[in-house]
Parts: sequence; structure tokens; C-alpha cells
Amino acid sequence: MEGQNDQREASAFYRTILYGVLSAAAFIVTAPVLGASSVTIGGPFSLIAPDGSTVTDASFRGKWMLVFFGYTYCPTICPTTLSEIALALERLGPDAAKVQPVFITVDPERDTPEVMGQYTGAIDPRIVGLSGSQRQIAAVSEEYGAYSERHTSATSSDDYVVDHSTYIYVMDPQGSFVRGLQAGTPADTIADTLRRLMTKAGQ
Repeated sequence: MEGQNDQREASAFYRTILYGVLSAAAFIVTAPVLGASSVTIGGPFSLIAPDGSTVTDASFRGKWMLVFFGYTYCPTICPTTLSEIALALERLGPDAAKVQPVFITVDPERDTPEVMGQYTGAIDPRIVGLSGSQRQIAAVSEEYGAYSERHTSATSSDDYVVDHSTYIYVMDPQGSFVRGLQAGTPADTIADTLRRLMTKAGQ
């Protein structure tokens, strides 16, 4: 029964990702819509860490990744979600060492590597904030099926907000997508989900 629930949740997540990608017209999805389960979420990327070093998807092998796309000027969803992730790490206790939360900006123009480091560090230093060039961000967004759209104020081109995907992507230690969680998912739910996945993987 539990396995069936996981499959239904994963299928629903794939359908939602496809809908978001198609409705945003941000990326081209080559897999048939009816075969949503064949869509690959996640893949190779190269981004910049707060210390200026280059990190790739391979840098996080061996850990469960929680990947979340957003930006530091985000008014509510991003700080709330990252705070819940930080609390989930506390709930996990020693098992938190097996988890690596990654916050990827969709606004690299303002979110430099240094800014990302200061932002995530203020919430929880265990969360890694990643930035990069517009091209790098577009590439990793496409790999994850994440979308973003900038809306500029009528009064100034420097005043803008960014609509973006609101999912936490759970990736296993081999870098494969396992399931998605809605932004703002309570810390206890995140921790319980990770603990269950770790237990299942260890069987």
C-alpha cells in the first residue's frame, strides 16, 4: 500500500511538473505528456558556490538532496520553505548528516554567490546556496523542469519580482529523482519523508 501511495504521488508530481513547464512555455518537453513517468527530472549541472568554487551535481553524491529553486528577494515562499527545511534537519538529528539541501537562485542578476551564501547562512549554514550565469541557471532549470518568469515594474526595470516553481525536489544519493514536495511542507513531514526513504533504501 505504501509503495502504491509513493507511485501515485510521484505520478501526480510528474504531471504537475509537465503542466507547469508547458504553461510557462519556458522549456521544450520532448517526452509524450501521457507518458509523464518517462520524464527525467534532474541531471548534470555546474554552478557557483558562495566561496566562488564550481560545484556540480556529482559534488553531492552520497547524500539525499533537497533541491529548491527561488531567489533571495522572494517575499514569503522561499524563506518559509527554507526555514521548514532547516527545522527538518533538526528533527532528523544525526540523520541530517545524510542530507544536503540546495537552494538554486532563479535571479542570478541580483543573487551573486556571495549574496546566496549570506542568505542561506542566516537561515541554516547547512543549506548550500548556488548561483551562476544566466546560461548556467537556465541549464539547471531545464534539467529539473523548473520554471521562472520575471515581471518588471512599470516604474523601473530594476524593480521586479520572479514567479518560479514551488517544489522541493528529493534526489537520492545517486542523484536520481525520488519524489517532490510542495513548498512550505511542514518540517515534520519533510523529516518523516526523508527518514522513511532512508529506511527503505537501507533494506
